[in-house]
Amino acid sequence: MKMTQMEKKQLMIFIFVAYGLTYALGLVMWAFYGTGADLGVFPNAQMMYPAAGVMLAYLITKKGDKKLPRALFVFFVLLTAVMALCALLSVFMPKTMQSGETEISAWLMCVQVVLILGSIIFWILLLASGKEKRAAYGLKGKNWKTSLLCILLFFVLYSVKMGIASAAGGQLGAFGKIWADPAAWLYLVSLFIYFFLVAVGFFGEEYGWRYYLQPIMQRRFGLRGGVLLLGVVWGLWHLPVDFFYYTTPDMGLIACVSQQITCIFIGIFLAYVYMKTENIWVPVAVHFLNNNLIPMFAGDYSANILQGQAIRWGDLVPALILNLVIFGWFFFLKPFRENSTR
Repeated sequence: MKMTQMEKKQLMIFIFVAYGLTYALGLVMWAFYGTGADLGVFPNAQMMYPAAGVMLAYLITKKGDKKLPRALFVFFVLLTAVMALCALLSVFMPKTMQSGETEISAWLMCVQVVLILGSIIFWILLLASGKEKRAAYGLKGKNWKTSLLCILLFFVLYSVKMGIASAAGGQLGAFGKIWADPAAWLYLVSLFIYFFLVAVGFFGEEYGWRYYLQPIMQRRFGLRGGVLLLGVVWGLWHLPVDFFYYTTPDMGLIACVSQQITCIFIGIFLAYVYMKTENIWVPVAVHFLNNNLIPMFAGDYSANILQGQAIRWGDLVPALILNLVIFGWFFFLKPFRENSTR
């Protein structure tokens, strides 16, 4: 199916924002890496760009659509601009503050406040937009019984994945102790509240990748091929943070390959639950869990747990096999065999 001129224009705007902004600020990360600057604001801001690209495209090309949730979209685009500005200011005008015995970026704390306030306003504007506008632009929650089961299924699969990884590394005993630790259970309970306070970031990715780009890729390359290619382009989108945040530049290439494995296989599951439920809030919640369960299983609840990881080439084959076993089989279930996409 050929794209209309308006759809092509929307796609170009999306690419310009989601990738152009990401790589432009990635160059800033590269320039300031190794200078002592805290780059922690950049990943937080980057999560917003995909949805901002979609919303800006709709605001430009669908001005006359009465079902467009204009206030919500304008707010999200402005919030994204504030986040990107904070990322730039964090390196051009660095400020630090004392947190216990360590110094942290004042801009990183500022961004957390922006995320929380932004999420609260986002929820208010989302509810105020009305059911008709939410339904017209993929924002309406539905099929909640199936949706909740899919979220629970991810939690189980993620736990099994971490259990297998722990057993393979001779750490099964430590894995078992996690479930006996009251702090872990308290952390799990806190995630329910935390989700609503930082949801805009995870929505920022999923509204761009799953709601907008996935159907386009599937119409062009098929239900399975579209999802596989989406995993690849999603992985490449992470390139700046792979090189300059998650790892160090000398391990950047390894991190990029590792990211491809993660994005392709997590992408299969996210695509499955989105097609199964037609509820964008399911991949948003799953993405949130995927990122925020890491501290519990690592036993490290510090804010910078994802920063400066050490990844070796030898880690990639086990990661590929484990992700294939845990998530690969969803590729053969019913949603991937049906003949239509949105």
